[in-house]
Amino acid sequence: MTSNEQTIATFQTRVRDLLQRFQELKKENADLYAMVEKNEQEMKQLQAKLAQADDDYNALKMAKMMEITDGDLESAKARVAKLIRDVNKCIAILSDEQ
Repeated sequence: MTSNEQTIATFQTRVRDLLQRFQELKKENADLYAMVEKNEQEMKQLQAKLAQADDDYNALKMAKMMEITDGDLESAKARVAKLIRDVNKCIAILSDEQ
């Protein structure tokens, strides 16, 4: 084999290796793009789920704030009645001092 033939054979081998590496990288790139697309879709689904959960939480919180049970109503009435009695005592004490 002459020097030129050996150089050409080496060049051909390197070109084949480069083409093979190119095909591998092309496949890896396609796989990575598919993975990114899948992750973006999953992220959108999770964001939608989070937004729905946040809306549900806010609705539940609002409903809980509006909910008044009989026990709460009775305790609120008792507190108001006690405050009224305390104010009346204070008024009575102040009017006795004058």
